[in-house]
Amino acid sequence: MICALAKRLGAKHPGFDMSPRELIDVSLRQSGWGTLAELEAKRWIDCQPDFATAHYLNGFAYPDGKFRFKPDWPTVPFRRWHRNTITTPMPELPDHWEVIEEADGAHPFRLATSPARGFLNSSFTETRTSLAAEGRPEVMVHPQDASACGIADGDEVVLGNARGAVRLHAKIFAGVRRGVLIAESLWPNSAYADGCGINSLTGADSIAPFGGAAFHDNKIWLRKA
Repeated sequence: MICALAKRLGAKHPGFDMSPRELIDVSLRQSGWGTLAELEAKRWIDCQPDFATAHYLNGFAYPDGKFRFKPDWPTVPFRRWHRNTITTPMPELPDHWEVIEEADGAHPFRLATSPARGFLNSSFTETRTSLAAEGRPEVMVHPQDASACGIADGDEVVLGNARGAVRLHAKIFAGVRRGVLIAESLWPNSAYADGCGINSLTGADSIAPFGGAAFHDNKIWLRKA
C-alpha cells in the first residue's frame, strides 16, 4: 500500500521499488546483521551485547567511562535552535521544569488524554466490542471538583481553552487527582456532539529539549453544558 501511494504521489525512494524480502535483506545488511538468507538458515539473531557491556561493568560510552547526571544542554542541537522561545533556564540536574501549560485562574484544570482500555489507539474505534466496552466519550472528574462546578455523574460538560472547546459527558471518579481531568481516547471526531474531538484542546508545539509533542500538558476550563 505504501509503495502504491508513493507511485501515485510521485515520491522517490529506493525502498518504494523493493519487495518485502528485498527490504528485509537490505535492512539486515546495512545494520551489520548479515543477509536474509543467513537469517533464514539460522532462524534467529542474538542482538544482546555481552554481559559486561549490557551491564556497563566497563563503564559508559564516554571517553572517561563515567555516567552523566548533568546534561551538556548548550551542545544539544534542539536546545540551541529553541533557545529564543525558552524563557526559563533548564535545570542543570534532573528536576521538574515549569515550561508546560500550568493551570491558572482562567484554566484551573490540567487535561490528560490517555488511551482508553478498549481502544489503545484509533485503530480500535471501529470494532464493535471496543465500542460496546467504551460506550461514549467521557471525561473523568474528581468528586470534589465536580461538586464545585455543579456537575453530576453523566452530565454533559464542555472542556475548553484557547485552542477550542469539546462537548462530552462527565464521569465522576475518585481515582483522579483534584485539578486533573482525564478524557480517555481516541474517539473519532464524529463521536462528539459538536464533531470536535479531544485533540481540539491539545497542542502540536515542539517541546524542549529534543522535540516531540506535549499531549498531556494542557490547561483547560470545565463547565456544565
